[in-house]
This record gives sequence, C-alpha cells and structure tokens, in this order.
Amino acid sequence: MSSILSTRLLSPSQKELLLNAKQNFVDYNAISIEYLPFKIDEEFNNYIFTSQNGVKAFLKSMHHPDIYTKNVFCVGEKTKLLLEENNLKVLETAENASKLSKIIVEKYKNSSFFILSGNLRRPELSEAFKNNNVRYKEVICYNTTLNYKRFDSTFDGILFFSPSGVLSFTKENSLTPSWAFCIGETTAEEAKKHTDQVVIANKPTIENVLVQAIKHFNSPLFMGI
Repeated sequence: MSSILSTRLLSPSQKELLLNAKQNFVDYNAISIEYLPFKIDEEFNNYIFTSQNGVKAFLKSMHHPDIYTKNVFCVGEKTKLLLEENNLKVLETAENASKLSKIIVEKYKNSSFFILSGNLRRPELSEAFKNNNVRYKEVICYNTTLNYKRFDSTFDGILFFSPSGVLSFTKENSLTPSWAFCIGETTAEEAKKHTDQVVIANKPTIENVLVQAIKHFNSPLFMGI
C-alpha cells in the first residue's frame, strides 16, 4: 500500500477514490487564497482570467454589469466552466498562460486586455504582450499565501495542483524520492526543478491527478508483481 500526500484538501468523493484503491493518504492546504477588492476598468472590452480564483474574486466584487457584453479569455477548462456557469461568454481558452498568449498575439494583437490575476501570477502573459506591443492593464484581485509545513515522513507520491503548491511544499521538504503528480504542464515545470519523477494528468482536474497516482501505484511494475 502506497502513501500519498495531497497538497490541497480533498472532497469526500475524491477521498473515496483513494480509499477504494487502497491508498493511504494525507491531505492539507499548501496554499491559502485571500480575495481582494478591486475596480473594473470599463475602458477595456477584453477580459482575461488566469484562474478560477480570479473568477471567484470577480464574482465577489462589486462589478459593472457591462462586463457581460465583453469578450472573455481564460486559462483552463475549469475556469471556462465557472465563467460560463455565471453567464460570461468565453471567446478563447487555453490550458496555460503561455498558450493563451500565443493565441491572443496571433489573432487579437490589435485589441486591448484587462487581466485579472493573483499576486503570484506567472509572467508569460505580460511578457508576451510587452514583446508584441499588445495594450493591457493588470489588476491583482487575490493573494496566494504559501502555508509552509514540514513532514517527518516520506511519501511515495505527492499531488500538486498549482506551481504555488510546489513552492510551498518544497520550502520545508524534499521532493525526492517521491513521485510528483501534477495537474498540468505549468505545475510540472515547477516540480521538475526538484525531481525527474513527474507525472502530468491527462486532464487538468483534481480527479485525474488522483487517477494518475492510483494507476501508477497499482501498476504491476510498481507493486513488484
């Protein structure tokens, strides 16, 4: 039986996946999110959400109803789903900021963009816009705090759901000899700074990260069968 650490608290149904697969696990929140007050700049007709937290911050804020007539761009299928559930129409989406920036530079270079992101946002969007003279304004609508925690035991696998989660865990712990199971390429890039044993989920969902870990540790090769 393998030991798994999840760097975010799991729902009851997600825990069931691991329990049914006979996996020992521990879960905790490696990061905390604080939503901030901010103002929407009505001068912009195109809005970019880099995460679900950006959408949640927007929904919590006092926002102008005109945004429902604007073009919306986002990173991640889960972000897109949350936007659409709240009647915001998504024009373009991509699995990470780097790919979204390429789409925008190729197809919408002459437009201007209002970016809603967190304090630990990655630089791909802003750098691509600066390098290609795309007009934009960025607002920080939530803060991510790293919750450092030291673990005395070693885990066979560690589940990561954001680059910030990797940063938080590795501040006090070593990733080796564990396997890192990552929700996407950007998270995996951060994990690869600490280990070569990285598995990326087929789909950017918590459930798929769990499935990848279960498949890995229940494989005949790992179990020595």
